Amino acid sequence: MVNLVSLPENLPVPTDDGGCSHLAGMKLPSIYLPSTSGQLVDCSGLNQRVVLYCYPMTGRPDVSLPEGWDDIPGARGCTPEACGFRDHYQEVKTLGTEIYGLSTQKTAYQQETVARLHLPYALLSDADYSFTKALKLPVFEVDSVVLIKRLTLIVMQGVIEHVFYPVFPPDKHAAEVLTWLRSH
Repeated sequence: MVNLVSLPENLPVPTDDGGCSHLAGMKLPSIYLPSTSGQLVDCSGLNQRVVLYCYPMTGRPDVSLPEGWDDIPGARGCTPEACGFRDHYQEVKTLGTEIYGLSTQKTAYQQETVARLHLPYALLSDADYSFTKALKLPVFEVDSVVLIKRLTLIVMQGVIEHVFYPVFPPDKHAAEVLTWLRSH
């Protein structure tokens, strides 16, 4: 059984490779993404501030992580990050902000994650890479699967207001985002 909740020590720290330097101030394209709530969500059309945290992939306790996963800077920690946003969800909501998680995993896979972790927010699937390609998000490949590097977009009425990249450590990121939201 894989422990996905706590992070191993000595994980490699990701460095800023400039992969998100073009995003701040960008208007999101109108792309409808399937969500774990059963609805299609177009983040460009939401009339509120949105935290859109992008993550590589959530693991499952009964399935081994890809070989070498812990050696990839920024890869490990999707479950602790999701739980952090879960634990700070009400505080973020009181600031008039919605949270969505986004990965290239299929919605059915994400629904298991939402149920297992008791997430009060929806996860969005970009399994066809339409959002990832349109925004030219930084990616990496593992086992012939393209995954988004961990990053967070703060979007205000369809425009990217702020970008967190790289994100590390992922288990402390929700608190970092909450601090930013309170000061802006």
